Amino acid sequence: MRRNAEELAKMRKAGRVVAEIHEATRAAIRPGVSTAELDRVAREVLDRRGAGSNFLNYHGFPAVVCTSPNSMIVHGIPSPTVILEEGDIISVDCGAIIEGYHGDAAYTAGVGEVSPEATRLMEVTQQSLFAGIDQLRPGQRLHEVGRAVQAVAEAAGFSVVREYVGHAIGTAMHEEPQVPNYWPGTPGPTLREGMVFAVEPMVNAGEPGTVQLDDGWSVVTADGRLSAHFEHTIAVTDDGPEVFTVL
Repeated sequence: MRRNAEELAKMRKAGRVVAEIHEATRAAIRPGVSTAELDRVAREVLDRRGAGSNFLNYHGFPAVVCTSPNSMIVHGIPSPTVILEEGDIISVDCGAIIEGYHGDAAYTAGVGEVSPEATRLMEVTQQSLFAGIDQLRPGQRLHEVGRAVQAVAEAAGFSVVREYVGHAIGTAMHEEPQVPNYWPGTPGPTLREGMVFAVEPMVNAGEPGTVQLDDGWSVVTADGRLSAHFEHTIAVTDDGPEVFTVL
């Protein structure tokens, strides 16, 4: 769906709130901090900005952020008993609603000093995100996003998760069409000015396989190796991709 100027303005506002949550939670990440504390910090930003959470109570999810450490790929539930340790990496995924319009973004950060592999995995995943974003131009085909993401990740010797993908976004957090982080074999829809997507590569250090835990939410790598996740909300414009979830 193509959004008009008024709708895009509201989505910019929502995206800025998400970016503020990122900034605040990043500042809170350190050894000894619980993932529940990151959720508390995020709630403070939402309250201060008068924004709604699109994560809280989404199909029963109990928090405003997903916190996924180390081999957890996505959908980790914040907990006072999950304590960050030196050398961990942690994905923080969150969203916001302003005047009925959504923003959604994620980042992965190190806790203190992390391993060279973890550093490289985070760098490559972020690079793959921006390679995908660069494809969001009028006249391009949507699945070129996944082709670009996959090329960057696999060139580095990593793998791309298949079961979880990006999506269009607007008056709901998850709208059609989906945005695969790999080449699915078909070019997908033609992009038009005013379309808005959440692009979110999930890249594993080892194999692409995933396992969902018994809590019904948390997804981990099947081989137990590290995973990283980066995401932005982006509009297709005649001047090129516009990322909403940055300050």
